[in-house]
Amino acid sequence: MMPIMFVGHGSPMNAIEDNEFTKGWKEMAKLIPKPKAILSISAHWYIDGTRIVDTLNPKTIHDFYGFPKELFAVDYAAKGHPELANETMRLIGDICTVDNSWGIDHGTWSVLVNMYPKKDIPVFELSIDRNFSSEQCYSIGEKIKVLRECGVLIFGSGNVVHNLGIIDWSEENGYDWACQFDSAIRDAIIERRHNTILDYQNMPHSKLAVPITDHFYPLLYVLGASSDEDKVETFNEKCLMGSISMTSYILSN
Repeated sequence: MMPIMFVGHGSPMNAIEDNEFTKGWKEMAKLIPKPKAILSISAHWYIDGTRIVDTLNPKTIHDFYGFPKELFAVDYAAKGHPELANETMRLIGDICTVDNSWGIDHGTWSVLVNMYPKKDIPVFELSIDRNFSSEQCYSIGEKIKVLRECGVLIFGSGNVVHNLGIIDWSEENGYDWACQFDSAIRDAIIERRHNTILDYQNMPHSKLAVPITDHFYPLLYVLGASSDEDKVETFNEKCLMGSISMTSYILSN
């Protein structure tokens, strides 16, 4: 059964930089079988509703501004996988519809350009419904779990701690509260205390760590697709700029 993955993606500049985080992503790619396809649940497709991209040629979306032109030149021209996208939609049910106005956003390609630079693995994205509860996100993961048996890498991309409003760009580490929240989530993942994570709003520092659910919810979709037999490997375990966590996970059995 294919592993599942959550990646703390951080700045889109990671797409064109060589740093400790990009090295960690490259190492993650080496430790899992080559996927038949990648189903990405990115923090940056955060909308009203559950939608999926089923085109054969998804576009690369540069959903940011104010960055160097080299970043806008990145074209992650991976193919899509219409058959698997439509099977995913069938598994989720009537709430999921096709939306090919989207494509592959930087939450996905800034990581995959490091993990799979040959762009030879089909990629299709599933949106995050901003109106969902944590339990509803987890339930979608449960419904699509069977895709693991087909060689699909279920790939969540966000950040466990993501508070842009109080970033300190000069800070190399995280604020104490950010590190504490990140560690508490890590421990709960390792110990399979998923109910604790689903009830994250009652965890200390949650309002600072998750002021908006966009970057946290991808983790819940991934955890929903996990099994009791999965073992957890942690990568890039670090907070930086005060209020961003880069911690990433592979769950596999």
